[in-house]
Amino acid sequence: MKNKLLVLSLGCMIAQSVSGQDNSPPNQPYTATLPGTTVSFRMVPVPAGTFNWGSPVSEKGRNEDEGPHQQVKIGAFWMSAHEVTFDEYDVYADAEKDKTPIPDGMTRPSPPYIDLTLGMGKQGGYPANSMSQYGALSYCRWLYVKTGIFYRLPTEAEWEYACRAGATTPYPFGKDSANLKQYAWYAGNSGGKYHKVGELQPNAWGLYDMLGNVAEWTLDQYDVHYLEQAPDTDPWKQPTSKTPRSIKGGHYQDDASHLRSAARLKSDPDWNRRDPQIPKSKWWNADAPFIGFRIIRPVKQPTKEEAEQFFADVLDKYIGSR
Repeated sequence: MKNKLLVLSLGCMIAQSVSGQDNSPPNQPYTATLPGTTVSFRMVPVPAGTFNWGSPVSEKGRNEDEGPHQQVKIGAFWMSAHEVTFDEYDVYADAEKDKTPIPDGMTRPSPPYIDLTLGMGKQGGYPANSMSQYGALSYCRWLYVKTGIFYRLPTEAEWEYACRAGATTPYPFGKDSANLKQYAWYAGNSGGKYHKVGELQPNAWGLYDMLGNVAEWTLDQYDVHYLEQAPDTDPWKQPTSKTPRSIKGGHYQDDASHLRSAARLKSDPDWNRRDPQIPKSKWWNADAPFIGFRIIRPVKQPTKEEAEQFFADVLDKYIGSR
């Protein structure tokens, strides 16, 4: 019974609150600065609502893991306006850039052993990439400890809801993939590399690069049949093994069909094949410069104890596992 209650608690934690914080629905964007730095990030409000998750069988390029097409309810949250950049991520990852002591019980990523950017660019607004989902979530925990505000990865459903921004078409801007070049860096216009965030047009809710540039980690375990089983309110496929995990958005090497809002990608252990620290490595994907992440801030935040339990279950549980 205790284990069952813990699972229920973690599921509900997607919508729990931190004592003393304002839990009113988000209606304004805000900009936050990483403590002790001049590096900032912008958060955009995403209202609560319902949407049709997945894709209809008639959608061109559809894959079987995108259905059945169904309506789900999503709670309100803020989402970062663009993918987390190296300017932000390296404050956590690089001890020379974070002048304050790292919190007890946390470590920094191991130094990279190759140029993970492959020469495509790092500082000055380029998306952070090549971290494992473990690394992305560790950044969220570090940010929570630093700011007192709980940030995490979006669930698959939250990500797709935010990406669509009210649209029911394959892309947030409509059906015609010829317009994709105005909104996304992909195989048709990227020149084979990722680009600085926020250079193209945002979706209707002010979110940049939801499609293309680098694909984005979500909070979910990947399951080809998940949409068949998912609940209709704030669904989350809680991880039960290290891989595979779900990724959304497509990337700069993908064709247009992989950038549809409903398209799904799963993580591949081969991305870690050159990591000399396997099997105990926590941090780096040496062969995944096309994977990054963005963060969300739930309106209703977890208590300190719930947040610590969350990170224990999605992070600490998988240290050293395959």
